[in-house]
Amino acid sequence: MWPWIAQLGQGRGGFYSYDFLENLLGCEIHSADRVRAEWQDVAVGDQVGLAPGVALVVSTAEPGRALVLRGGIPLGESAPPYEFTWTFSLCEQPDGNTRLIVRERYEYLRSWSWLLVEPVEAVSFVMTQKMLRGIRDRAENLADPR
Repeated sequence: MWPWIAQLGQGRGGFYSYDFLENLLGCEIHSADRVRAEWQDVAVGDQVGLAPGVALVVSTAEPGRALVLRGGIPLGESAPPYEFTWTFSLCEQPDGNTRLIVRERYEYLRSWSWLLVEPVEAVSFVMTQKMLRGIRDRAENLADPR
C-alpha cells in the first residue's frame, strides 16, 4: 500500500477518490492507476498539493509505515483559521495483512473555525471512505495482476 500513499497529491497520484467531485471545485485531481517511480520519494518538508496553489507539508515520512501531512487552508489573504493534520498509518497485522488507518485532526485557531470545519468533515468522511477503497483496490491489483 505504501507506493500508493507515497504518491498522493494533486499533480501526482491524486487521492483515489471521487475525482469528478474534486474537479468540480477546481482541484485538478487525476488519480493514478499505476505506481510511478518518480513519485515515490516523499520527505519531511515536501509539499503535497490539494489543489493548484494549496498544499500541506509533510511532517512525517516513514516509508512503509506512516505519512503525516500538516497545514491549513488560508482564507484569501488571511492565515488559516485552523491547523490540520492528515495521518496515514500502515499497521501490519498478525495474519500478514496490512491495515491502513487514516486520521484527520483539527486545531481551531479562531472561535468560529468549527463553522468551516464541521461541514467539511462530513464531506471528508465520504471522500476518505472512497479513497480507502481506491487504495485497497489498487494495492490488491498490484499484488495480483491477473
